[in-house]
Amino acid sequence: MLKLESVSTSYGVVAMLNEVNLHVAEGELVCLLGPNGAGKSTTFKAIAGLLALDKGQVRIRGRNLADIRSERLAALGVGFVPEGRRLFPTLTVRENLMLGYDAARCSVPFEDRLEAMAELFPRIRERLRQGAGTMSGGEQAMVALARALIGDPALVVMDEPSLGLSPKLIDEYFSIISTIHKKGTTVLLIEQNVETALSIVDRGYLLIRGRVVASGTSAELLSDDTVRQLYL
Repeated sequence: MLKLESVSTSYGVVAMLNEVNLHVAEGELVCLLGPNGAGKSTTFKAIAGLLALDKGQVRIRGRNLADIRSERLAALGVGFVPEGRRLFPTLTVRENLMLGYDAARCSVPFEDRLEAMAELFPRIRERLRQGAGTMSGGEQAMVALARALIGDPALVVMDEPSLGLSPKLIDEYFSIISTIHKKGTTVLLIEQNVETALSIVDRGYLLIRGRVVASGTSAELLSDDTVRQLYL
């Protein structure tokens, strides 16, 4: 579904990613872990086509991302949840969701997909006419995920979705991620919340200073010395 092959990137003369290799098979829930400054958000931008690669390839469903304009990724079945939500604050919740739906060029009627999102996120039903910028952080997080899902993507890539959420909301959010994965959506979860992430994923990677230094199942990463020293 998603494959990064020897991906290297930089900001000016500063190297950010160095020969990063990872893959997410269809139907998997995989996490990319790492401390601040490890290159996690840079990886997200590389996958989203927002950052030119110095070396390597990003492939989605076998297609080289270099051949695909970033705005076309939603129509190819990829949903993105960027760090910080990135909602349009002056638009209503409904309008934000409609933007996600239109980008995906979904064949299912909008109202049907909207109803599916309301079932998954009950609070959205009450907030459809509310300005997205007036919502709480937790509510905005739910809308950002619903915007990524409303086009019924095969793959969702999330960048630090738990950032700024209370422990209770983190548990609720990760429960929803687990639910959509069980329904068949492939997920790459880019996270700093290690224990919670590893409690729901199939396997993961650890990124430090732009390099993948460890990978394996949840159990293997929880027992990895580097992971334990960094987080546990």
